[in-house]
Amino acid sequence: MNKTTDFQQFEQMHEEQLPVPKHKLHDWTHFAGLYAAEHVAATEFVIGATFVALGAKTMDIILGLLIGNILAVLSWTLITTPIAVETRLSLYTYLNKIAGDSMSKLYNWANILIFTVISAAMVTVSATAVRFAFGVPAQLNWYPTNVWFVLIVLLVGIFVVFVAIYGFKAVSDFSGICAPWLFTMFASGAIVLLPALSLDVLGKTLPAGWADFVNIGNQSIWTGVNSNGEASIGLVEVIGFGWAANTITHFGLIDMALLRFAKKKSYGLATSTGMLFGHYIAWIAAGIMGAGTAVILGKSIVQLDPGDVAFYALGWSGFVIVIVAGWTTAITNLYRAGLAAQAVYSNQSRRTTTMIVGLAMVIVACFPFVFSQILPLLTYAGLLVVPVGAIVFAEHQLFPKIGYTRYWSKFQNYTHSLPAILSWILGLIFGFGLNFLDVMSFYYLFIPTWFFTILVYTFLAGRYGANKSYPEAEKKERAFNAAVEQYHQKLAAAETQTEKDTSAFTRVLKVIAYAALAVTLFLALKTLFASPDEAIYIANRAAFYQIGFACTIIYFIVAYWAMQRGNNVE
Repeated sequence: MNKTTDFQQFEQMHEEQLPVPKHKLHDWTHFAGLYAAEHVAATEFVIGATFVALGAKTMDIILGLLIGNILAVLSWTLITTPIAVETRLSLYTYLNKIAGDSMSKLYNWANILIFTVISAAMVTVSATAVRFAFGVPAQLNWYPTNVWFVLIVLLVGIFVVFVAIYGFKAVSDFSGICAPWLFTMFASGAIVLLPALSLDVLGKTLPAGWADFVNIGNQSIWTGVNSNGEASIGLVEVIGFGWAANTITHFGLIDMALLRFAKKKSYGLATSTGMLFGHYIAWIAAGIMGAGTAVILGKSIVQLDPGDVAFYALGWSGFVIVIVAGWTTAITNLYRAGLAAQAVYSNQSRRTTTMIVGLAMVIVACFPFVFSQILPLLTYAGLLVVPVGAIVFAEHQLFPKIGYTRYWSKFQNYTHSLPAILSWILGLIFGFGLNFLDVMSFYYLFIPTWFFTILVYTFLAGRYGANKSYPEAEKKERAFNAAVEQYHQKLAAAETQTEKDTSAFTRVLKVIAYAALAVTLFLALKTLFASPDEAIYIANRAAFYQIGFACTIIYFIVAYWAMQRGNNVE
């Protein structure tokens, strides 16, 4: 085929079916904001309470979550990002190249289901906060019992769909605005409620030092005793929880969809904003906020919902944080679901598939049971996709090193790869079999499952032709990739280049936005350090609620204005 014909071929394909062009790659700041916003979610309130209910100890939480989340960052950096940057493809498209239509469609349907339900759960959480604010009754059944709750879900869900259909840039822009505010609010909430815990445990508003803080944690938050009054999880389990919480996206390689836009492989380290500042700090902060709210209300932490905790920690800003935290996670996961759906229906655009999946997501979100079951879903979903991540890792990273041919199944013109399908099935049997036999902590099952699947796939692929060479097919593959690069160069030359907005007014807007966050944090610190007795503490807390909410409104208006000015620069 000549170049013109090649370009015609590419023009008939959707952009998600081709590698990401160089002119559409993003800097590390995009990924820092994206992961920060996605992983400071409304579920952090639930997970914070979960550690309390499971009976973790204070130092196990502090050390275990640090180690576990560092391991998660390294997993993204060393496993996911190199494949994403080298291929510039989403997992859904890459899997089709190495496993054929049958397996990739089955796998993509599984991902559509998983990410649609995760998005729906986040929308339900956001709707719960709105419900709380407007006095709509709590939804305690698996089905909705109030028409106003359904209406709230529809309005919240439509916003999520609207942002997600506009693609990666819209997702990252929205996340970039939300991330700094989410960090500030989670930290501020913990700071504001720490004096309530200190009063309850120590009889004074301010802990004298680290020893006092650990004492508060051991007596009032992470007591080492579970909800049944028994000793439960320890350091090893906490590390495993922190590492395995996002198995689906790093070992499972789902985040190739996001990281294929990264300019460098080292940008995998940008996930640390989500893991260390997000999960690590947010989970600890959520535990403190939950315990503080429990003291104020005289309830157990496991009896509280995110709306309760957020309101008593942050006032009206608490409703906003539950809504926004739910949105940011829902939007990113709906974007993933739309990509998976587009890989199944390749004749449809990603916007179309995202809209269709989004409508299904909104319907599912009307049923409150999806949120109550979110943690089991995430856990089992990770074990479901890890074998597929192992297959892709073996094909891309190991096969060239041992003399096997990458894309061997495609070169044989197979419509499906039997070794890939069998390896996935055997990996699932192995992983869930280990779980059934209870031979090790569930949180670590993804590790032996990953290695087992790599060994099985490498063995089976060698038997079916991966150990052979296909010179003619490889030559065509290189020619195709060269033509794609030329096509991308043509697109880059035709695309209007925009300059970054550096005007003084935009800089002033950004200063005002961050000043609003600084004022919020200052008021939280004042509540902690300038409250010598309970009466003054309550007064300072009330001031934080009022002024902090005003700062929240100012921040979002000004930050959005600054972002729009940057996007409109010619």
